[in-house]
Amino acid sequence: MSGLLRESRGGARIREREFTVYAIVRCGGRQEKASVDDVLTVDKLAGEVGSSLTLPAVLVVDDGKVISDPAVLGGYQVTAEIVGPASGPKINMIHYKNKTGYRRRLGHRQKYTQVKITKISAGKASASSGKKG
Repeated sequence: MSGLLRESRGGARIREREFTVYAIVRCGGRQEKASVDDVLTVDKLAGEVGSSLTLPAVLVVDDGKVISDPAVLGGYQVTAEIVGPASGPKINMIHYKNKTGYRRRLGHRQKYTQVKITKISAGKASASSGKKG
């Protein structure tokens, strides 16, 4: 657990908790933990390097408060910037059948996109935003 140490008047050390804001975002069929200035590797996204996008938040932890209510999460925005493309590890597949002379070698390398989380902001979420009247 991270925290700051400070000394009290008596010389004893007291650990103060350092709170950070982070969010669990959904991207590419998976969920990733995202803090500001984190670089995430997600499935390939359409977009140019430097363009920004908004990722949907599934859960937000803000100063020790866990927010998972969909009505409240609608007010949170996780903004990310595309850093560039990335590739996964090379996966080699070999098909072989004994005594028939059949051999086949295949390879695959998954394409990814790296995104940098620039901002996690809490906008004004109204309770009536989901209702139509």
